[in-house]
Amino acid sequence: MKKHVFYTLLAGSFIFTACNSSYSLVSVEGGRVPITSVYDEQQDQAAWRILQPYRAKIDSLMTPVIGHSARKLEAYRPESPLSNLMADILCEGAKSKLGISVDVGVMNVGGIRNILNEGDITFGSIYEISPFQNALSVVVLKGEDLLELFQQIAAVHGEGLSGARLVISKDGRLLRAEVGGKPVDPAKEYRVATIDYLAEGNDRMEAFKKATSRTEPQDAVLRDLFIDYVKQCEAKGVFVNAEIEGRIVEQ
Repeated sequence: MKKHVFYTLLAGSFIFTACNSSYSLVSVEGGRVPITSVYDEQQDQAAWRILQPYRAKIDSLMTPVIGHSARKLEAYRPESPLSNLMADILCEGAKSKLGISVDVGVMNVGGIRNILNEGDITFGSIYEISPFQNALSVVVLKGEDLLELFQQIAAVHGEGLSGARLVISKDGRLLRAEVGGKPVDPAKEYRVATIDYLAEGNDRMEAFKKATSRTEPQDAVLRDLFIDYVKQCEAKGVFVNAEIEGRIVEQ
């Protein structure tokens, strides 16, 4: 997952160099610019006119309704309906794309960029939740390394989790961990469905680097898996929904 931060130059002097030029960069200063509604109030008309032809095309792609949500689903720690749902979708993706069952699904809360509102679900809804090109990754971890991963999840007070149950302390320690209703066996190997960004050990989940194997199927972007899930629910006449189920309990 690549994080986007918008910057502007507050002050600075640029002198561009060519192959045989003696000019050089003198200085650069930068700072964050919060993207707020003030930009809606101060519309750049020239930019607006340039964007209009593209806006119509994007709207035609993003606004079709593909399903419905039973209620508003949000992502937060230690456990939330939306993070549970996305971890479940990764597990289902492993089954549909690779034909294998996994033991655990892990999705980082930081990778969930919006809520799923009650009512109509559009392509745009899913793109807002999952704007990055994160892809399904299935890794194999030894039980002792899976416990280390759970400790790292406890340290940040929770992430999206499927197939497991963690009890963590308020100061970020792992107290108990179960997979499939059983204590984690340090000597056993476990399959974990996650996204490629996390499988590389990012977002403080360094234990993923200890994986004994890693499989990433073609055409398995998380956003597309989410869209497929919504369409399947709609075909069955079922509204998308998820609950807090005690997957991560803080005490």
